Amino acid sequence: MTPTLTYNIHSWGSQSAPPVLLLHGFTGHGGSWAEAAPSFAAAGFHALAPDLLGHGRSPAPSSPERYHMARAAADLASLLDQSTQGDAHILGYSMGGRLALYFALTYPDRLRSLTLVSASPGVASATERAERRRRDNALADRIEQDGIAPFVDHWESLPMWKSQQRNLAPEQRRQLRKQRLQNNPVGLANSLRGMGTGAQPALHSDLPTMSAPALLIVGADDAKFVTVNRRMAQMMAQSHLVEFPETGHAVHLERPQAFSQAVLDFWRETGNSRPGAP
Repeated sequence: MTPTLTYNIHSWGSQSAPPVLLLHGFTGHGGSWAEAAPSFAAAGFHALAPDLLGHGRSPAPSSPERYHMARAAADLASLLDQSTQGDAHILGYSMGGRLALYFALTYPDRLRSLTLVSASPGVASATERAERRRRDNALADRIEQDGIAPFVDHWESLPMWKSQQRNLAPEQRRQLRKQRLQNNPVGLANSLRGMGTGAQPALHSDLPTMSAPALLIVGADDAKFVTVNRRMAQMMAQSHLVEFPETGHAVHLERPQAFSQAVLDFWRETGNSRPGAP
C-alpha cells in the first residue's frame, strides 16, 4: 500500500536505527520536533516527522474528507512501509497525539510503543461532539475568510498558551509565530473540518483494548488535559502518566530536555520490538 499523496518528511538519525514516528500538533509541522529529535537520533533512534496534511510542505487537499483520521492513519502505515522497518515507536502531540492514538488502535501490529503528549481520545458525548464540530467548522470558515494572520492572532491569545510567556524565550515565541504564519489557510481549515476533535471518532471505549506500552505526558498547568489524561491512564492497562510541573500544553517545547529524557527512558524500557514480537 502506498499513499496517494506525497508527504514532506523531516528525518534525523540512521535509517538502520530503531524507528520513531513523530506527529506534530495543529498549526505545526514536522520541523516542530527539531529540539527533541536530535537527542533521539543521538541516542540511537531514527526519527521521522512528517508534515501532516494541510501543514508545512505536505499537500493541502481541497476535500475535508481526505483529512479524516482513517485516511491519515492509512497514509502513516504506508509511510512506515516505505521509510522504516514497518513498525515504530509512535509519539504524537495534541492533534498528532489524537492521530497517534487512532493509529495505535487501528494498526497495533505497526506499534512498538505509544507516547501521547497533551492528547485526548476525542469527545465522548455525541451532543458535545456535534457542538465541537460546529465550532471547529466555524473557525475553519474564519481562517479561509480572514486569512492566516488574524487566525494566528486569535490562536496565540488562547489561555492554553499562557505558560509559554514564562517558559519560552522571546526569540522562540517569535520563531513559533513565524512558522504558524507560513501555514496554508485551506490546509488548516480542512484539517479542522476533517480531523478536528469534533470530527474524529470517539476512542474512549477502545482504550482498554490497548496492549502496547503507553506513556502519557501532560503539563500540570494544562488543567483540562491533566483531567483527560488521568482518566485515560486508568483505562489503559500498560500506561504511565507523567505530569510536568509549571508546564502548559506544549511540553516538548517548554521542557525540551526533561521531555526528551522521559521519552528516551520509556523507549529503552519498552525495548525495540513491538509487543508480542519474538
